[in-house]
Amino acid sequence: MISPINGYEFKNWGETLKFKPKHYFKPSSEEEIQQIIQFAKKNQLKIRVVGSGHSWTFLCESENQILISLENFQGLISIDKEKKQATVKSGTKLFALSEILEKNGLAMINMGDINKQAIAGALSTGTHGTGVNYGIIPTQVVALTFINANGEKIECSTENNTHIFKAAQVSLGSLGIITSITLQCVDLYNLHIQKKKETLKDLIPRIAEIHQNNRNFEFYWFPYTEIIQAKYSNETKEKPNTSGFKKWFFDIFLENNLFKIISDVSKTVPASASTMSKICGMAISNSSEINVSHKIYATERLVKFNEMEYGVPSEKGIECLLKIKEFIEKEKINVHFPIEFRWVKGDDIYLSPAYGYETVFISCHMYLGMPYEKYFRGSEEIFLSYDGRPHWGKMHTQKADYLKTKYPQWEAFLKVRTEMDTQGMFLNNHLKEIFGIE
Repeated sequence: MISPINGYEFKNWGETLKFKPKHYFKPSSEEEIQQIIQFAKKNQLKIRVVGSGHSWTFLCESENQILISLENFQGLISIDKEKKQATVKSGTKLFALSEILEKNGLAMINMGDINKQAIAGALSTGTHGTGVNYGIIPTQVVALTFINANGEKIECSTENNTHIFKAAQVSLGSLGIITSITLQCVDLYNLHIQKKKETLKDLIPRIAEIHQNNRNFEFYWFPYTEIIQAKYSNETKEKPNTSGFKKWFFDIFLENNLFKIISDVSKTVPASASTMSKICGMAISNSSEINVSHKIYATERLVKFNEMEYGVPSEKGIECLLKIKEFIEKEKINVHFPIEFRWVKGDDIYLSPAYGYETVFISCHMYLGMPYEKYFRGSEEIFLSYDGRPHWGKMHTQKADYLKTKYPQWEAFLKVRTEMDTQGMFLNNHLKEIFGIE
């Protein structure tokens, strides 16, 4: 039996969650994972799994229970260059996965803007990037394996146990412990990203045209201004034109440090937040960069914040954003962080926030240590009025009564969850509230 690590205290990246598990394990094999499950079963303990702790919600909370880290369960299992498919261990971090694929001439189809998460965590919470022709990251998965509450190894895919697969693609870690993931990849490609200072007024009439002419598109709106930073990314055969030092200096050192100074001013003098947002908007400059795709997608985030994100039907997205803009200005919310706006293609994954239709994700951020309750509560009410579905890893207050009305396959998911975990080994209080389980 693998030995637990004693005296461990968990704290997530956003500092919204801190607890001490009774037992903390870092298994390095499927056999050790099965041993931990049998140990939990014998001692009537709950299990939660943590990847990189990059979620704001209480998904991995396991006070006085068992917490499993997959930090020692990383790496490539196999690669099929003909099919352009890669199978990796579930704890593999996205940045390491990208490097593995690059060495083999492959790349992920699309990515989000943070690459610190473990691939299993990114799947389980429905992590996404942007682009109307590209789904959330779980849509890139063609097969996966997990160990259920009985210690059984369950294999599912687009062709085998498909009803289980559709539940497992976004499962919130409630079916079992994912051990391997097979991704459909593409040939390695470079992206040319152009960052432009624009205005909401000029952008809105052009959105359909922008989607037609660009692979990936997103924008950031700065509160108390009409300014946005628009990001256009397209595949190119041109070679990378950014040195490692230049990217580090401008994107990491300069951008993060200057923004932290501005954030600290807003925190110290909350009434200055609107002015700080205007300064940020005015400071935006146009830029251009070419690099291998995963280095374009990923953005280093050194300034910590709290975040709420909802997906709404794409045709309602701009109207929803304008309502939040109106709310911020009317209530004089002290916020200087920009709101992020991204698109994804609809899918058929049971618990995907993009189930059934093209979706826009709108993200509200607040600097860590600044009051966020009024801002998030008011924004959430607006999201709900536009049929919003919360990002599973971001802050929200929704429970089963609301959620079950927004997911057509809600009952199908719960049926699979019960089959895989009859006694609720992989449930905590947060998940019980989400699924409506006493």
